Amino acid sequence: MTRNRPFDILSVGELLIDLMSTEFADSLTDISTFQRHPGGSPANLCMNMARLGNQTKLVASIGKDAMGQFLLDYVKALPIDCTDLKQVPFPTTLILVTRSKSIANFEAYRGADCQISSIQIKTETLKKVSIFHTTCFALSQQPAQSVILEGAKKAARLGCQLSIDANYAAKIWPNRVEAQKVVAQYCSMGAIIKMSEVDWERLYESPLEKPKTAIDFLLGLGAKEVCLTLGGNGCWVANKQETKFLPARTVKVKDTTGAGDAFWSGYLTALLDGQSLINRAKAGRSMAELKIGQLGSLPPIVERTLIYQDL
Repeated sequence: MTRNRPFDILSVGELLIDLMSTEFADSLTDISTFQRHPGGSPANLCMNMARLGNQTKLVASIGKDAMGQFLLDYVKALPIDCTDLKQVPFPTTLILVTRSKSIANFEAYRGADCQISSIQIKTETLKKVSIFHTTCFALSQQPAQSVILEGAKKAARLGCQLSIDANYAAKIWPNRVEAQKVVAQYCSMGAIIKMSEVDWERLYESPLEKPKTAIDFLLGLGAKEVCLTLGGNGCWVANKQETKFLPARTVKVKDTTGAGDAFWSGYLTALLDGQSLINRAKAGRSMAELKIGQLGSLPPIVERTLIYQDL
Protein backbone atom coordinates (compact mmCIF):
# COMPACT_ATOMS: atom_id res chain seq x y z
CA MET A 1 0.00 0.00 0.00
CA THR A 2 1.25 3.50 -0.80
CA ARG A 3 0.32 7.10 -0.16
CA ASN A 4 -1.51 7.94 -3.37
CA ARG A 5 -4.49 9.98 -2.11
CA PRO A 6 -4.80 13.39 -0.42
CA PHE A 7 -5.89 11.87 2.93
CA ASP A 8 -3.92 8.99 4.39
CA ILE A 9 -6.72 8.17 6.81
CA LEU A 10 -10.34 9.05 7.52
CA SER A 11 -11.08 8.12 11.13
CA VAL A 12 -14.78 7.83 11.97
CA GLY A 13 -16.23 7.55 15.45
CA GLU A 14 -16.03 8.87 18.97
CA LEU A 15 -14.32 12.07 20.09
CA LEU A 16 -15.02 12.48 23.79
CA ILE A 17 -13.72 13.47 27.20
CA ASP A 18 -11.66 10.98 29.20
CA LEU A 19 -11.82 11.87 32.88
CA MET A 20 -8.80 9.87 34.06
CA SER A 21 -7.94 9.16 37.66
CA THR A 22 -4.83 10.96 38.86
CA GLU A 23 -3.70 7.88 40.79
CA PHE A 24 -3.49 4.18 39.93
CA ALA A 25 -6.61 2.26 40.95
CA ASP A 26 -8.56 -0.88 40.11
CA SER A 27 -12.01 0.54 40.79
CA LEU A 28 -13.66 3.88 40.08
CA THR A 29 -15.09 3.84 43.60
CA ASP A 30 -11.57 4.33 44.93
CA ILE A 31 -10.99 7.56 42.97
CA SER A 32 -11.38 11.07 44.35
CA THR A 33 -9.65 13.13 41.64
CA PHE A 34 -9.91 12.99 37.85
CA GLN A 35 -8.01 14.86 35.14
CA ARG A 36 -9.54 15.86 31.80
CA HIS A 37 -8.06 14.51 28.56
CA PRO A 38 -9.32 14.43 24.95
CA GLY A 39 -10.23 10.83 24.15
CA GLY A 40 -12.09 8.36 22.00
CA SER A 41 -10.27 5.64 20.10
CA PRO A 42 -10.83 6.91 16.51
CA ALA A 43 -9.93 10.44 17.57
CA ASN A 44 -6.83 9.25 19.43
CA LEU A 45 -5.74 7.27 16.38
CA CYS A 46 -6.33 10.24 14.09
CA MET A 47 -4.37 12.56 16.39
CA ASN A 48 -1.50 10.10 16.71
CA MET A 49 -1.30 9.64 12.95
CA ALA A 50 -1.26 13.41 12.51
CA ARG A 51 1.59 13.59 15.03
CA LEU A 52 3.49 11.14 12.81
CA GLY A 53 3.06 13.40 9.79
CA ASN A 54 0.15 11.63 8.08
CA GLN A 55 -2.60 13.57 6.30
CA THR A 56 -5.66 12.94 8.47
CA LYS A 57 -9.36 13.67 8.57
CA LEU A 58 -11.75 13.10 11.49
CA VAL A 59 -15.50 12.47 11.38
CA ALA A 60 -17.13 12.72 14.80
CA SER A 61 -19.97 14.39 16.70
CA ILE A 62 -19.56 16.42 19.88
CA GLY A 63 -21.93 18.47 21.97
CA LYS A 64 -22.73 22.16 21.75
CA ASP A 65 -21.36 22.61 25.25
CA ALA A 66 -18.17 23.58 27.08
CA MET A 67 -16.60 20.13 26.79
CA GLY A 68 -17.47 20.01 23.09
CA GLN A 69 -15.78 23.37 22.57
CA PHE A 70 -12.72 22.15 24.48
CA LEU A 71 -12.45 19.15 22.16
CA LEU A 72 -13.02 21.24 19.04
CA ASP A 73 -10.28 23.69 20.03
CA TYR A 74 -7.92 20.83 20.85
CA VAL A 75 -8.19 18.94 17.57
CA LYS A 76 -8.16 22.13 15.48
CA ALA A 77 -4.75 22.91 16.97
CA LEU A 78 -3.44 19.71 15.37
CA PRO A 79 -2.95 19.19 11.60
CA ILE A 80 -6.28 17.38 11.25
CA ASP A 81 -9.04 18.14 8.74
CA CYS A 82 -12.05 18.84 10.97
CA THR A 83 -14.48 19.92 8.23
CA ASP A 84 -16.86 17.07 9.08
CA LEU A 85 -16.52 17.27 12.84
CA LYS A 86 -19.98 18.42 13.93
CA GLN A 87 -21.48 19.87 17.10
CA VAL A 88 -24.94 18.48 17.84
CA PRO A 89 -27.65 19.23 20.44
CA PHE A 90 -26.62 16.37 22.73
CA PRO A 91 -24.18 16.45 25.66
CA THR A 92 -20.57 15.61 24.88
CA THR A 93 -19.80 12.01 25.79
CA LEU A 94 -17.74 11.49 28.96
CA ILE A 95 -15.76 8.43 30.05
CA LEU A 96 -14.49 7.95 33.61
CA VAL A 97 -11.26 5.94 33.41
CA THR A 98 -8.96 4.44 36.03
CA ARG A 99 -5.25 5.02 35.55
CA SER A 100 -3.90 1.50 35.15
CA LYS A 101 -0.75 -0.55 34.65
CA SER A 102 -2.75 -3.33 33.01
CA ILE A 103 -6.43 -3.04 31.97
CA ALA A 104 -8.23 0.21 32.77
CA ASN A 105 -11.69 0.20 34.32
CA PHE A 106 -14.17 2.67 32.85
CA GLU A 107 -17.72 3.96 32.89
CA ALA A 108 -19.27 5.70 29.88
CA TYR A 109 -21.81 8.54 29.92
CA ARG A 110 -22.82 8.68 26.28
CA GLY A 111 -24.46 11.50 24.37
CA ALA A 112 -23.24 13.16 21.20
CA ASP A 113 -20.75 10.54 20.02
CA CYS A 114 -23.26 8.28 18.27
CA GLN A 115 -25.04 11.13 16.44
CA ILE A 116 -22.96 10.79 13.27
CA SER A 117 -24.97 11.49 10.10
CA SER A 118 -24.55 10.48 6.47
CA ILE A 119 -23.76 14.06 5.40
CA GLN A 120 -20.49 13.77 7.35
CA ILE A 121 -19.20 10.93 5.12
CA LYS A 122 -19.34 12.25 1.59
CA THR A 123 -18.59 10.16 -1.50
CA GLU A 124 -16.25 12.86 -2.80
CA THR A 125 -14.29 12.64 0.45
CA LEU A 126 -14.02 8.86 0.25
CA LYS A 127 -12.44 9.13 -3.20
CA LYS A 128 -9.59 11.05 -1.54
CA VAL A 129 -8.95 8.60 1.32
CA SER A 130 -6.45 5.72 1.55
CA ILE A 131 -7.65 4.18 4.86
CA PHE A 132 -11.17 4.24 6.34
CA HIS A 133 -11.02 3.45 10.07
CA THR A 134 -13.57 2.92 12.84
CA THR A 135 -14.15 1.00 16.09
CA CYS A 136 -16.62 -1.27 17.85
CA PHE A 137 -17.44 1.62 20.22
CA ALA A 138 -18.43 3.78 17.25
CA LEU A 139 -20.52 0.96 15.74
CA SER A 140 -22.33 0.10 18.98
CA GLN A 141 -25.25 2.54 18.68
CA GLN A 142 -27.55 4.00 16.05
CA PRO A 143 -27.59 6.14 14.00
CA ALA A 144 -23.78 5.97 13.83
CA GLN A 145 -23.76 2.21 13.20
CA SER A 146 -25.77 2.34 9.97
CA VAL A 147 -24.03 5.49 8.74
CA ILE A 148 -20.54 4.06 9.32
CA LEU A 149 -21.34 0.69 7.73
CA GLU A 150 -22.76 2.39 4.65
CA GLY A 151 -19.72 4.65 4.51
CA ALA A 152 -17.42 1.64 4.79
CA LYS A 153 -19.20 -0.10 1.89
CA LYS A 154 -18.77 2.96 -0.30
CA ALA A 155 -15.15 3.35 0.81
CA ALA A 156 -14.32 -0.25 -0.08
CA ARG A 157 -15.92 0.11 -3.51
CA LEU A 158 -13.83 3.24 -4.08
CA GLY A 159 -10.59 1.46 -3.27
CA CYS A 160 -10.08 2.49 0.36
CA GLN A 161 -8.47 0.03 2.76
CA LEU A 162 -10.87 -0.56 5.67
CA SER A 163 -9.51 -0.74 9.21
CA ILE A 164 -11.24 -1.54 12.50
CA ASP A 165 -10.24 -1.65 16.13
CA ALA A 166 -12.53 -4.32 17.54
CA ASN A 167 -12.48 -2.76 21.02
CA TYR A 168 -15.60 -4.58 22.19
CA ALA A 169 -17.01 -4.14 25.69
CA ALA A 170 -20.37 -5.49 26.82
CA LYS A 171 -21.15 -2.39 28.90
CA ILE A 172 -20.87 -0.34 25.68
CA TRP A 173 -22.55 -2.88 23.36
CA PRO A 174 -24.79 -5.22 25.39
CA ASN A 175 -26.11 -7.03 22.30
CA ARG A 176 -23.13 -9.35 21.75
CA VAL A 177 -24.77 -11.26 18.89
CA GLU A 178 -25.36 -8.02 16.99
CA ALA A 179 -21.75 -6.99 17.65
CA GLN A 180 -20.46 -10.29 16.26
CA LYS A 181 -22.56 -9.85 13.11
CA VAL A 182 -21.41 -6.26 12.56
CA VAL A 183 -17.73 -7.18 13.05
CA ALA A 184 -18.18 -10.07 10.60
CA GLN A 185 -19.84 -7.74 8.08
CA TYR A 186 -17.01 -5.23 8.37
CA CYS A 187 -14.34 -7.92 8.03
CA SER A 188 -16.08 -9.37 4.98
CA MET A 189 -15.22 -6.19 3.08
CA GLY A 190 -11.49 -6.96 3.32
CA ALA A 191 -10.75 -4.97 6.46
CA ILE A 192 -7.58 -4.96 8.50
CA ILE A 193 -8.63 -5.78 12.06
CA LYS A 194 -6.88 -5.08 15.37
CA MET A 195 -8.18 -7.09 18.28
CA SER A 196 -6.73 -7.52 21.75
CA GLU A 197 -6.84 -10.72 23.75
CA VAL A 198 -9.38 -9.05 26.06
CA ASP A 199 -11.50 -7.92 23.09
CA TRP A 200 -11.59 -11.50 21.76
CA GLU A 201 -12.67 -12.95 25.10
CA ARG A 202 -15.34 -10.29 25.57
CA LEU A 203 -16.77 -10.52 22.06
CA TYR A 204 -16.74 -14.30 21.64
CA GLU A 205 -17.00 -15.36 25.32
CA SER A 206 -14.11 -17.74 24.85
CA PRO A 207 -10.59 -17.73 26.29
CA LEU A 208 -7.83 -17.07 23.78
CA GLU A 209 -5.96 -20.33 24.23
CA LYS A 210 -4.63 -20.64 20.68
CA PRO A 211 -3.97 -17.34 18.87
CA LYS A 212 -3.81 -19.13 15.52
CA THR A 213 -7.42 -20.28 15.97
CA ALA A 214 -8.56 -16.67 16.46
CA ILE A 215 -6.47 -15.48 13.53
CA ASP A 216 -7.86 -18.17 11.21
CA PHE A 217 -11.39 -17.33 12.32
CA LEU A 218 -10.99 -13.61 11.57
CA LEU A 219 -9.32 -14.26 8.22
CA GLY A 220 -12.17 -16.66 7.49
CA LEU A 221 -14.64 -13.80 8.01
CA GLY A 222 -12.94 -12.05 5.11
CA ALA A 223 -10.42 -9.86 6.93
CA LYS A 224 -7.40 -9.02 4.78
CA GLU A 225 -5.03 -8.80 7.74
CA VAL A 226 -5.23 -9.52 11.48
CA CYS A 227 -3.31 -8.01 14.37
CA LEU A 228 -3.93 -9.84 17.65
CA THR A 229 -2.40 -8.00 20.60
CA LEU A 230 -1.57 -9.77 23.86
CA GLY A 231 -0.65 -6.85 26.10
CA GLY A 232 2.68 -7.46 27.80
CA ASN A 233 3.08 -10.74 25.92
CA GLY A 234 3.47 -9.19 22.46
CA CYS A 235 1.33 -9.54 19.35
CA TRP A 236 0.56 -11.80 16.39
CA VAL A 237 0.15 -10.37 12.89
CA ALA A 238 -1.09 -12.37 9.96
CA ASN A 239 -2.55 -12.41 6.49
CA LYS A 240 -3.23 -15.34 4.17
CA GLN A 241 0.42 -15.49 3.14
CA GLU A 242 2.28 -15.28 6.46
CA THR A 243 1.95 -15.25 10.25
CA LYS A 244 4.46 -13.53 12.54
CA PHE A 245 4.87 -13.10 16.30
CA LEU A 246 6.49 -10.03 17.87
CA PRO A 247 7.35 -10.14 21.60
CA ALA A 248 6.77 -7.15 23.86
CA ARG A 249 9.61 -5.36 25.62
CA THR A 250 9.90 -4.19 29.21
CA VAL A 251 8.81 -0.56 29.56
CA LYS A 252 8.28 1.59 32.65
CA VAL A 253 4.53 2.05 32.73
CA LYS A 254 3.06 5.47 33.48
CA ASP A 255 -0.32 5.00 31.76
CA THR A 256 -1.71 2.27 29.50
CA THR A 257 -4.76 4.28 28.39
CA GLY A 258 -4.57 4.87 24.65
CA ALA A 259 -1.70 2.43 24.12
CA GLY A 260 -3.74 0.41 21.64
CA ASP A 261 -4.54 3.52 19.60
CA ALA A 262 -0.87 4.51 19.64
CA PHE A 263 0.10 1.00 18.50
CA TRP A 264 -2.36 1.11 15.59
CA SER A 265 -1.20 4.55 14.49
CA GLY A 266 2.34 3.22 14.16
CA TYR A 267 1.11 0.08 12.41
CA LEU A 268 -1.01 1.93 9.84
CA THR A 269 1.71 4.52 9.24
CA ALA A 270 4.12 1.69 8.42
CA LEU A 271 1.47 0.15 6.14
CA LEU A 272 1.19 3.43 4.24
CA ASP A 273 4.98 3.57 4.06
CA GLY A 274 5.05 0.16 2.36
CA GLN A 275 6.72 -1.69 5.26
CA SER A 276 6.52 -5.48 5.64
CA LEU A 277 4.06 -7.22 7.94
CA ILE A 278 6.55 -7.71 10.80
CA ASN A 279 7.89 -4.17 10.41
CA ARG A 280 4.35 -2.82 10.71
CA ALA A 281 4.10 -4.63 14.04
CA LYS A 282 7.48 -3.25 15.15
CA ALA A 283 6.42 0.30 14.28
CA GLY A 284 3.23 -0.22 16.28
CA ARG A 285 5.19 -1.55 19.25
CA SER A 286 7.52 1.47 19.24
CA MET A 287 4.61 3.91 19.17
CA ALA A 288 2.81 2.06 21.98
CA GLU A 289 5.98 2.17 24.10
CA LEU A 290 6.11 5.95 23.68
CA LYS A 291 2.51 6.25 24.89
CA ILE A 292 2.89 3.85 27.82
CA GLY A 293 5.89 5.85 29.01
CA GLN A 294 3.91 9.03 29.67
CA LEU A 295 0.67 10.18 31.25
CA GLY A 296 -1.91 11.73 28.92
CA SER A 297 -1.49 12.64 25.27
CA LEU A 298 1.68 12.39 23.21
CA PRO A 299 3.45 15.61 22.13
CA PRO A 300 2.15 17.48 19.03
CA ILE A 301 4.90 16.07 16.80
CA VAL A 302 6.45 12.59 16.92
CA GLU A 303 9.34 12.10 14.53
CA ARG A 304 8.49 9.17 12.26
CA THR A 305 12.05 7.89 12.49
CA LEU A 306 11.31 6.92 16.11
CA ILE A 307 8.93 4.15 15.06
CA TYR A 308 11.47 2.72 12.61
CA GLN A 309 14.51 2.72 14.87
CA ASP A 310 14.25 -1.06 15.47
CA LEU A 311 13.91 -2.08 11.84
